[in-house]
Amino acid sequence: MVRTTNRHFKFDWITIILFFLLVGFGWLNILSASHTGTDISYFDVSQPYGKQLIFILLTFGLIILLLAIDAKFYERFSSIIYIIAMISLVGLFIFGKNVNGATSWYAFGGMTLQPSEFAKTATALAVAKYLSDLNTNINSLKDQIQTFIIILIPAVLVLLQNDTGSTIVYMAFFFVLYREGLPKYYLTIGISIIILAVLSLKFGYIFSSIITAVFVVGYHFLSKKKLRIYQSIFIIIAAIAISFGVKFFYQSILKPHQQDRISLWLRLETDPDKLEKMKQTFAYNLNESEKAISSGGFTGRGFMEGTRTTGKFVPEQHTDYIFSTVGEEWGFLGSAFVVIVFVLLLLRILHLAEIQKSQFSRAYGYGVASIIFIHFLVNIGMVMGLIPTIGIPLPLFSYGGSGLWAFTILIFIFIKLDSNRINEW
Repeated sequence: MVRTTNRHFKFDWITIILFFLLVGFGWLNILSASHTGTDISYFDVSQPYGKQLIFILLTFGLIILLLAIDAKFYERFSSIIYIIAMISLVGLFIFGKNVNGATSWYAFGGMTLQPSEFAKTATALAVAKYLSDLNTNINSLKDQIQTFIIILIPAVLVLLQNDTGSTIVYMAFFFVLYREGLPKYYLTIGISIIILAVLSLKFGYIFSSIITAVFVVGYHFLSKKKLRIYQSIFIIIAAIAISFGVKFFYQSILKPHQQDRISLWLRLETDPDKLEKMKQTFAYNLNESEKAISSGGFTGRGFMEGTRTTGKFVPEQHTDYIFSTVGEEWGFLGSAFVVIVFVLLLLRILHLAEIQKSQFSRAYGYGVASIIFIHFLVNIGMVMGLIPTIGIPLPLFSYGGSGLWAFTILIFIFIKLDSNRINEW
């Protein structure tokens, strides 16, 4: 009898510990980045650190609820969860509140809710459910298209709300599809398009088209697998079309501030005066973030001792730029600690995903790891100036109730699915 009772409490505590390490250390940095220098009241809801602490405490109740629900519920009702999430995204066009240029929030009195954060979990469940269906064959063009549609619907809805950062996250699902057997040429095509787009913006469509033609001709003569003439011609024509399409998208679709961010990243602007003005307008956050990180040195300036952090030099430091607080106050050691914990969390989730007994649990586990990885990669890359500035939070670390609860749901659903594997006799 004791054995029957205890088996329901067998969860992967390594993942849970890593989860709370990130949440706890994240809150300390939110406290440092948002306190005003006066006496600190930890439950002061007028301050970000006070709100975040309440969010964290409420997270315990959410975790208990997620783990109490039967694991089969998440698979059985994944389609309904996905539909509800899509309805919540559509509702934003009618009832949504505009925050920082993005109509991504519902306002309830003094509280706000960002459904796009929760839609990622719903999409991960829906993709896992579809891939695990007995009638699904990921090598079938029909099933590939239907899977892409499941991913594209929320991505397009979020993009229409002017939330580019959240839209990019949906690229993470290609890792899931690749693991579940999506043909490798899709990955090759995706990487090629990205490289071609960068070359087109940086050097022009003529240069990128010539480079593509040279590559195709070289591949034709040097590779053992010869391309047929019509295949080579098609690739070159497609490359030219993509190059023109990228130019059109950049000049006619993107908004001026988005163009300027990409221009700064790729160093496209040649006018020194305009370049300096762009830096002052769009690169201020990045420059201050880089200064804060570099000033931390090896061991950091100490908790609540960072001059750029306490001086509020970095705008939105408790949200998208929270990693700059880590760099200044905890130095290289603290930054390395955060990176290592994230890597360990990702590796642990991938390990657990691989040993799942059901395809649904495995595919969902890969979805969890992929979403966290994209958030982690883009946020830290943005803060360090390696990629263009994109508004995307650091998972479990940045300030925000919607983000914290969404990632809690994302992770603990998988922990529950994994516990179902552990507790099976």
